[in-house]
Amino acid sequence: MKVEFAPLSTPLQRRLQTASVVQWVFSFLGLAQCCTAAFIALFFTRFWLVSALYAAWWFIDREKPSKGGRRIHALRNSIVWRYMRDYFPITLVKTAELDPRQNYLMGFHPHGVLAAGAFINFCTEASGFSTLFPGITPHLMMLSLWFRIPFFRDYLMSGGLVSSDKESASYVLQKPEGGNMLAIIVGGAQEALDARPGSCTLLLKNRKGFVRLAIQHGTPLVPIFSFGENDLFEQVRNPKGSWLRQLQHRLQQIMGISLPLFHARGIFQYSFGLVPYRRPIYTVVGKPIPVQRKKRPSEEEVDQVHQKYLNELCKLFEEHKAKYNIPEDRHLEFI
Repeated sequence: MKVEFAPLSTPLQRRLQTASVVQWVFSFLGLAQCCTAAFIALFFTRFWLVSALYAAWWFIDREKPSKGGRRIHALRNSIVWRYMRDYFPITLVKTAELDPRQNYLMGFHPHGVLAAGAFINFCTEASGFSTLFPGITPHLMMLSLWFRIPFFRDYLMSGGLVSSDKESASYVLQKPEGGNMLAIIVGGAQEALDARPGSCTLLLKNRKGFVRLAIQHGTPLVPIFSFGENDLFEQVRNPKGSWLRQLQHRLQQIMGISLPLFHARGIFQYSFGLVPYRRPIYTVVGKPIPVQRKKRPSEEEVDQVHQKYLNELCKLFEEHKAKYNIPEDRHLEFI
């Protein structure tokens, strides 16, 4: 099941679609720096009180990203995100019902370069999440580093983003009446370094922290595969062992984020730029995997549930790949 939207086709609407995507790309590449610069610069103007008051508020509100965030429904429902959805376009596909009396932990794959499918589907209402999954409130985890940036942190929380730490995850998953969904991009920033068209390689073989978390809370695991996520950008060749890959890993260890050297098309031309290609994304949400609650699971128990998750993810991929133009001989590879 999926929600169908009429594509926009007029020249003006196509320009608005492109503009919305440019805004999204550069919001993460430049907005953080602009917010930091504005916060500091205001101290040296007659508007210094704005930054001073915000600093006080920031200190009082510092735990909010780990306490479920603070979503703003008007921003989640903004028409800008609908233009962005139609640019690719992005479609959210449901394969099973989710009981709103339960909480869920969803594993999103693959990361891609900028996780466009995860953002549109779970941080906005552009793809109809609330229509497909009534009674479920989505939260998407993001590196805690980004929530340390003034002003930018509030922009992130407005869409339902929460910090990627254990306390934050536990806060979302322990809601007794259910209805919360926590989405984790399991491969993380490191997986982005392998994001290129046609790639089906997932950094998942030894990623088991999310499984342990699900067992500790007795939360069903839901696999998600976003077909087309890796097709939006080309990436400079960086094979394992190359100097570029070593540099990227080193920077990731220092900064906590990876720096893939990606490129695609421009705003007014199609040969080179940082605007993603217009290629469809189909984010397929799989069936929940029941998990028995245990406060301190053994390594063997974690391994068993992890293997079951891998099997269900592979099954989801194989059942749907033909619909989304994936060659029959292509299969998921876990590293």
